[in-house]
Amino acid sequence: MADNSENIEKRPDPRRHPKPNTLASNEPPTTGHEWDGIREYDNPMPRWWVWIFIITIVWSVGYWVAYPAWPGIQSSTAGLLGYSSRANVATEIAEFEASNDQFFAQLVTTELDEIRDNDELQRFAVNAGGAVFRAQCSQCHGTGGAGVQASGFPNLLNDEWLWGGTMEDIHQTIRYGIRNEDHFDARWSEMPAFGRDGLLDDAEIDQVVNFVLSLSGADHDARLAALGQEHYEINCASCHMDDGSGDYFTGAPALNTQVWLYGGTPEAIRESIYNSRFGVMPGFADRLRDAEIRAVAAYVHQLGGGQ
Repeated sequence: MADNSENIEKRPDPRRHPKPNTLASNEPPTTGHEWDGIREYDNPMPRWWVWIFIITIVWSVGYWVAYPAWPGIQSSTAGLLGYSSRANVATEIAEFEASNDQFFAQLVTTELDEIRDNDELQRFAVNAGGAVFRAQCSQCHGTGGAGVQASGFPNLLNDEWLWGGTMEDIHQTIRYGIRNEDHFDARWSEMPAFGRDGLLDDAEIDQVVNFVLSLSGADHDARLAALGQEHYEINCASCHMDDGSGDYFTGAPALNTQVWLYGGTPEAIRESIYNSRFGVMPGFADRLRDAEIRAVAAYVHQLGGGQ
């Protein structure tokens, strides 16, 4: 057997002596670098790409000079053109406010019940009032005006009103509020706590609860309702009326409908009779311009149809 050790030793190591660069005539030259058999072409970028790249650099430098660009400690460079996006926004806001002020001025000089006779003014009032409502009133009455029964915040989407649903009534309520101590002209009424103050005992309160349920046609105990009618007429009818139709002047809710401020269950009605309710609404005379209050009144008025 022939000894091939000499031939093995003379065989070149492919790791130390890579293959020569054998490229087709139509391929670009390589840089001479090779990684795991992958060669790097020495292929320069196209001239058009290089020129576009140079132009973008020149453009960016020009932009830095012409417009605000470089931030500083307190502000950025102003730029030769003096452009300011904030100033532009402020100008546009001022223009819109000037345009809106014309309608706000018209709202103040127009009688409340005549606003809806002017289609353009009515549209503006509803849109402006809706914006104010969502910012100032939706926290209690809900974004859509549906109210929160558990907390006694009235639903404004129906045509049942505690203090009246005319534009004048709604404007008065929004302007001065209800049962607050901030405005002398705030709406004010207070229901006695018949159970807590010992005006009626538990049995009598249960009788009145069933009579109140009977006024709205809800399920009730007829025997207890008959006994409760006399207590109702003596203690409740002066505000809620004999037929339970309520009274706008005192803010006494109607009891002969299925619309309830705090809920129409026997438990909710008993709580109202036993401990009374005393909901408070702030007045907005010190928070909003009269034109804005008028706009909110127009918005709320059209939610439930108004009176």
